[in-house]
Amino acid sequence: MTGSTTFVAADGDGYELNMGRWSRRLADPFLEYAGTGDSERVLDAGCGTGHLAVAVLERSPSSRVHGIDIAPVYIEHARSRNPDPRLEFRVADACALEEPDGTYDRVLSMLVLHFVPRPHAAIAEMRRVARKGAVVAATVWDARGGFVANRMFFDTAAALDSRAGERRARNYTRPLTRPGELSAAWRKAGFLDVSETMLHIRMEFASFADYWAPYLGKDGPGAEYVAGLRDDERDRLEQAVRAAYLDGEADGPRSYAALAWAVKGVAPELHHFRG
Repeated sequence: MTGSTTFVAADGDGYELNMGRWSRRLADPFLEYAGTGDSERVLDAGCGTGHLAVAVLERSPSSRVHGIDIAPVYIEHARSRNPDPRLEFRVADACALEEPDGTYDRVLSMLVLHFVPRPHAAIAEMRRVARKGAVVAATVWDARGGFVANRMFFDTAAALDSRAGERRARNYTRPLTRPGELSAAWRKAGFLDVSETMLHIRMEFASFADYWAPYLGKDGPGAEYVAGLRDDERDRLEQAVRAAYLDGEADGPRSYAALAWAVKGVAPELHHFRG
């Protein structure tokens, strides 16, 4: 089922290092915006290793959350670390959900839709499984303008290698990552009361080694690029990125801003959407 994502998924621990630690931070401001309710049945579409699903239960202990992801390794990781019976994680394609129409009281998606080759199909499915009046919300990185730590890597790599420049172009022109694109997609899908906002977190690293470690793994676009380099190319890139990270100071902690676009809307009658 790899055809429904362009994100390279290899290992749950690798995802935690690459993105999970940041999705854990983003979950709270996202839920402040998207909201939660008592005794809801909630879908986390593209749950990764489960941080958003867990955050929903922390805010709404009476709810039940179903997390789905295309990557079996992420679902296995989420299950192994979250045995709570109110949580259910399973492998599924966000573009072809198994649930009947109107199953969920709230449908959420965090840091996923910009990696889906057919994002409008996934949005249509999120709409289909939402009951009338349910809030459907999503958030994605402002990849081009607000993703400082990631840009530092790809801008440095692109200055050294045209292949990295091609990957950078793909990475920062992903669907739904520009201002207004999420809200336009929500309106096109038929949602009511659509709004869009900007979320903000800080990405904090203990050292350059902490920053560089995810690129030596197997998860995500950056690691995928580094894995294809020769040893001498990788060493050259590491030294250049190190210089960008140090930026004239001794190695140690760094903190970078990270911005994400977020959208929410209300599901109308399903026949209205289909009509």
